[in-house]
Amino acid sequence: MQFKVGAKQTMKMLEHNRAIEVYVARDADPQMKEKIVHLCERTGVPYKWIDTMDDLGETCGINVGAAMAALVPEEE
Repeated sequence: MQFKVGAKQTMKMLEHNRAIEVYVARDADPQMKEKIVHLCERTGVPYKWIDTMDDLGETCGINVGAAMAALVPEEE
């Protein structure tokens, strides 16, 4: 499994039915959060809240904060 990090990448993975699970930082932009959560609910993809963007970045293995990320299968 791997992470696709950021709002655009997360949206793209949801739209292409590649996301297995989505992680959303509680301190991300409210409009972005609303869009992603709505899309997750519409597509049936589970999502989890992460306390801060810094925590989410760390979870994804990057040295910067991240508003959201999608867990996807490894690319072949």
